[in-house]
Amino acid sequence: MEQVDGGASAAVAPGVDETGLPIIRIIGELDISNVALIEDQLAALVDDAARPLTFDLSSLTFMDSSGLAMLLRTADQTGPIVIRQPTGTVRRIIQATGLTDVLRVEA
Repeated sequence: MEQVDGGASAAVAPGVDETGLPIIRIIGELDISNVALIEDQLAALVDDAARPLTFDLSSLTFMDSSGLAMLLRTADQTGPIVIRQPTGTVRRIIQATGLTDVLRVEA
């Protein structure tokens, strides 16, 4: 996991879901201290990923506004994003901001 000077730690892990479709997992805590590193890792994966881009956020325990902004920048490049199994905290952030049309949350 990427961690910067005692800040949050997070990792990006490409994989496949139960049906064999490509999925990108973000694990850990995503905040301003590590979002640039995670976004750099994401860039290579996004270029080759199937559309719509699907993220598994079931292991993302925290995300601040910089993490949300990163997802929105990604959606701006790729089109709407599917968010699978977000933790309660992440789900509430997406819903509270009214971004469910761009970040489509699935259970």
